[in-house]
Amino acid sequence: MDALVRIFKKLLDEADTTFRRYLYYDIDWSDRIIGIKGPRGVGKTTMMLQYIKEHLDFDEVLYVNADDIYFGDHRLIDLAEKLVQRGVRYFFIDEIHKYRDWSKELKLIYDYYSELNVVFSGSSVLDLDKGSSDLSRRAVMYHLYGLSFREYLSIFKNVGVPVFALEDILSGTPEKISLKTPLLHFEEYLKKGYYPFSGDGSFYGKLRQIVSQTLENDIPVFADMPSAMGRKFKKLLAVIARSVPFKPNMSKLAEITGAGRNQMQQYFQYMEDAGMIMQLRDDTEGIRGLGKVEKVYMDNPALLYALAESEMNVGNLRETFFLSQMRVRNTVVSSSLADFTIGDRTFEVGGRSKGLKQIEKAKEGYVVKDGIEYSSGNILPLWWFGLNY
Repeated sequence: MDALVRIFKKLLDEADTTFRRYLYYDIDWSDRIIGIKGPRGVGKTTMMLQYIKEHLDFDEVLYVNADDIYFGDHRLIDLAEKLVQRGVRYFFIDEIHKYRDWSKELKLIYDYYSELNVVFSGSSVLDLDKGSSDLSRRAVMYHLYGLSFREYLSIFKNVGVPVFALEDILSGTPEKISLKTPLLHFEEYLKKGYYPFSGDGSFYGKLRQIVSQTLENDIPVFADMPSAMGRKFKKLLAVIARSVPFKPNMSKLAEITGAGRNQMQQYFQYMEDAGMIMQLRDDTEGIRGLGKVEKVYMDNPALLYALAESEMNVGNLRETFFLSQMRVRNTVVSSSLADFTIGDRTFEVGGRSKGLKQIEKAKEGYVVKDGIEYSSGNILPLWWFGLNY
């Protein structure tokens, strides 16, 4: 246990607190058990360490990585008992999906040690979703997405921009901010700004490694599939990345993956949960996640650049950005008139030459254009929609 404490203090000392992700302020850290889920590489570990560093007494907290060799012959619940005996009040557990029977032991920790507050996170949303059913009445779950364009500006350009709600964006409020060369920054963001490690020189190599780990390890293990399915998932993801955008034909996809047609819908759900793709549904059920899938996009623009390469379609890129940013604070569904619907509003996304034809019959329609800095009536700049969180 002393080794765990030494590692924790070293990580805490190295934690950078100059910028905090949007979710940092959304979490009610006073809850007894908190789960933070999200794709690999979006900053869950850093956020946990930041909160500890800024708000807690170091002697009353322990942070551990569930993948640590310590847990090869030690149980989480036994460690929790030792922590309570030592007066520790806060237990942070990272990458908990790598610990077998994690949800069962967290349930016991919650039931047996009321004096201990637990915060856990996992790199794979798949395993967290699989296990959270045992904790549904106990744990408060949060989802951390990648960087918004606003967050990217703050971290990498040292430019502070406030959060604009959708209502503010539609009313033109972002025009009040002073931001030099926004289109240049926006172009850089699209290429690799979604991930906090975008400043690394080996960014695309690291991103492809995350994709491989997710498709070849996380999904097959979760779904109890042969490891060879990972390669088929990668082939499927490449098809999606190069499409304009992708409208799923389950029969053809079954041929690509060598799987049954009836299994494809579940495979797509695995990939969406893992942070690899987004599925745009219609509003037939009126509830997010239940409608018919109309289009499939990559999860974010950086993944498009990493996987589509020279075959990337710019229209697909623009729509991917819009959906990846707006889904965080809004329910986005497909539109029968244009590209997207949010509430009673219709959005058509395109380049500078995009006309108003698609939204002529919309109750409240907007054309969202790439390549412009300012709005004109119901014509709005695409980059503004990256300021929503």
